[in-house]
Amino acid sequence: MTTLLDRLPNTVTGRLPGRLGERADRSVVSVVRLHGVITPALGPMARSVLNLSVLEPVLKRAFAPERLAAVALMINSPGGSATQSALIADRIRGLAEERGERKAPVLAFCEDVAASGGYWLACAADEIYAHATSLVGSIGVVSHGFGLAGLLERLGVERRLYTAGSNKARLDPFLPEKEEDVAWLSALQGQLHEQFQGWVKERRGDKLATGDGDLFNGEVWTGANAERLGLVDGLGTAREIIANRFPDAEPVLVEGRKPLLARLGVGAPAAGFGAASLAEGLLQAAELRAAWARFGL
Repeated sequence: MTTLLDRLPNTVTGRLPGRLGERADRSVVSVVRLHGVITPALGPMARSVLNLSVLEPVLKRAFAPERLAAVALMINSPGGSATQSALIADRIRGLAEERGERKAPVLAFCEDVAASGGYWLACAADEIYAHATSLVGSIGVVSHGFGLAGLLERLGVERRLYTAGSNKARLDPFLPEKEEDVAWLSALQGQLHEQFQGWVKERRGDKLATGDGDLFNGEVWTGANAERLGLVDGLGTAREIIANRFPDAEPVLVEGRKPLLARLGVGAPAAGFGAASLAEGLLQAAELRAAWARFGL
């Protein structure tokens, strides 16, 4: 499927602010790609994740041009860390407000999925658009893990765990689950869920459908239903909406700077990429894959 990003006339990675675009007399729409799982983790899969550390320089360049017509956020994310979602969204709003009288609108475009933390990011925009087939919503909180109590004994492995503090080893996967630990986790999730709901209500306001008790139950909707519920402002592709709204502006993709070896087309060096790093990369890849799989992707 061809998207706006496939047809952008220019890609900017390290140009000085105010020089975005090919013509100095044209205004620009800075296009930022927010694709991936939201997590503080870096490591071998860093280019497949979203966090403030990765996005800070990209966002600053996106909001920097003097002749900025708009910032377009291309969102394709199943969510992830609540904290990183909030940090990225807060930074987007902060940069938008810092422009003062030169303030430009921020538009979010939901692609395959903008769910959970992905929708948190979308709410940082002044307007949200989706394709009719996009998956939008999942306004909820989820925790997951494995119960491995008894596994080590069957393998003949003795595990030694020492703590200072009665709650230090809560929900340890190798210990039997305790009701009080599950209650603690549920309360923590409830607090995060309330913050998520508050953010959505703050950003969407009267646009949200009233009287719909299922709006914040973690459900996921197609873009068409999301529009009916007020979660998005309209349907369409980024290419057509930007072309109609900003016909005289030049869309410019703003990306992070790639490492020197990557720019030269050279892969990661073998040195220092041992078994531990390989295992870490495989585990991270499995976790990222599981996050996408929740939405059939």
